[in-house]
Amino acid sequence: MLQAITGQQPKLQLFIPALISTGIAWFVYILLGETPFIRASGLALVIAGVTLTLSQWGNVQSIIGGLTLAFSPIFWGQATISATDAPATIVIALVVALVIVGGIAIIKRPYLALVAGFIVFAVIFWSQVGTPRSVRLTSLLTAWILFVLIDVIRITTPRPDEPSGGVVDRPHTYGILILFILGVINDPLFTLLAPALLMALWLARAPVNQWYWAVFLLFIAWGLRGIAVTYIDPDWWTVSAFEADQNTIRVPYILADGWRAGGRWVDVLDILIKQFTLGGVFLSVLGLARMARWYPLLGVTTMIAFGFYTLFGLMYFGNDREILLLPLLIIQVIWLTYAIHAIGQWLDRTFAPHNNAHLIATGLYAIIPAYLLLNNLA
Repeated sequence: MLQAITGQQPKLQLFIPALISTGIAWFVYILLGETPFIRASGLALVIAGVTLTLSQWGNVQSIIGGLTLAFSPIFWGQATISATDAPATIVIALVVALVIVGGIAIIKRPYLALVAGFIVFAVIFWSQVGTPRSVRLTSLLTAWILFVLIDVIRITTPRPDEPSGGVVDRPHTYGILILFILGVINDPLFTLLAPALLMALWLARAPVNQWYWAVFLLFIAWGLRGIAVTYIDPDWWTVSAFEADQNTIRVPYILADGWRAGGRWVDVLDILIKQFTLGGVFLSVLGLARMARWYPLLGVTTMIAFGFYTLFGLMYFGNDREILLLPLLIIQVIWLTYAIHAIGQWLDRTFAPHNNAHLIATGLYAIIPAYLLLNNLA
């Protein structure tokens, strides 16, 4: 995606949609949400990564998709929660990271720039905050690792009507590995993305050696151990999920039979509906179906990642469950935006030669973030 596009249009134009959605989200958080500067900036960077990922399916659609995530109730809740903000030195981390990103990007190494920036930011962030498991950092890393992953898939397995696939370069593959390591170090739950990442790298025939796989598997094992230590308690593991739901028991642990309780499925679906409305959920399902048709590997990969986070949502009984499911929402926004893109293409073909018919779908899509924002402010 990035390599293909940068050869056809200036780099600045490529990043314009991300800058627009990020700027809008940041100002709304600051002015309407009264969000502290640092927190607003961190959340806005997540929107930048999501928008950049979506930009391949239309600039305007990607801006709307980014704002849809930004104004979803769970994400908005992160912007307006009452909590002590990060130390002021985090500003220094952001500035240093951005300088490194800008400097390396100048020599035409965008992926190396992103990875280097994330490493610097993460190290300074942890050194100042002192504790990992930052929801903002998890969301940030999820957005950007999906950006790189989708680019890998687009390069190696394009649509049938697009030019034949290319070869993945090292900045892509090692970028995924480093972002994954940072994510697992921050929160072991990031390991839930591992099956999707491994499947995509394997089917894309990524040029990596045995050391790469060994390091990847090592951090998967570390992440699984972290999940077992953090989210599993032997005393609660065998407790009936049905009885826990009936008695409104909420503990920060996984219950083994949570996935078998019908009420849990309804509850997770209700979370998704509350984020993007019932129409948004329907469109995201349509988007997955069309994506699986035209980009099989992309459809299957995102579905696997979505499935593992859904399974966690079914089995986890903590009060912070919705916040931990933020990666689920990022994947859903990708499907939702692709559905609008597919509908727009269908409208253009149906009403040819009026090739602006796709604007109807885009206009309807804009209703979702507007509705969500008004709901949040009500």
